[in-house]
Amino acid sequence: MTALRHALMLLPLLCAVISPALKAGEPNQLSADEKEQGFVLLFDGEDLEGWKHAGNWTVEDGIITRVGRGGSLVYTRGKVPDDFELRFEWKVGEGSNSGVYYRPGQYEYQILDNKRHADGKNPRTSAAALYFCMAPSHDATRPAGEWNTGRIVCKGTVIQHWLNGEKVIDFDYTDPKWAFNVDLLKKRGGDLAARGARLSLQDHGDPVWYRSIRWRELPDDAELDRSPIEPAQIPADVLEAERLKLERIIENRRRAAERKKAD
Repeated sequence: MTALRHALMLLPLLCAVISPALKAGEPNQLSADEKEQGFVLLFDGEDLEGWKHAGNWTVEDGIITRVGRGGSLVYTRGKVPDDFELRFEWKVGEGSNSGVYYRPGQYEYQILDNKRHADGKNPRTSAAALYFCMAPSHDATRPAGEWNTGRIVCKGTVIQHWLNGEKVIDFDYTDPKWAFNVDLLKKRGGDLAARGARLSLQDHGDPVWYRSIRWRELPDDAELDRSPIEPAQIPADVLEAERLKLERIIENRRRAAERKKAD
């Protein structure tokens, strides 16, 4: 009985020690390390204050989700820093598609159910890709309906995408090795040198959920993990389908320009 009473007396002390550690891992909160590194929480789990939308996004149980069509959810309290690190959690329904846009134009971290969506057939348009530009090294996604952790790191001309703790994209877009990729995105309508956008979450008409969105501006002396990785190989038939898709994009843009000129 004495031993039991002693254990019961220690229980509150143990809870006090364990509780902060558990709390640090809860969604929509900054860990002690993140606070020290200068991260800012962009979504507090309560409401969408600081975000702009057309009534098609809402908060349910501490999670951002769509409730109808209406366009992207845009963060309005500040523009994405030139050198930054963005961390977030995401999950999709079966066959769903979304994206995180973090620089002007078609600068997108792809959000996707790789197994069921057509874009999953092409690594360059799969989850965690820099959409229509750079393929991840491999598929690190979890099944639809499960949470994934996303991370974007940009410093100077280096772009990194991370998925579930694994670096899947790391390239310097001024390296001639990636000239084709840079030109591919340019033809789609993106400019890798562009800066000064507002962070936005894409409404593609599909079920998608986000939480724990936070960022920090990287200091000048920040050192990146530049361990080498290579984008996944793309099969010949997929490359041909990509070429045809690009032709349609360019043609649609040309027609739109002609209609605008006629008006």
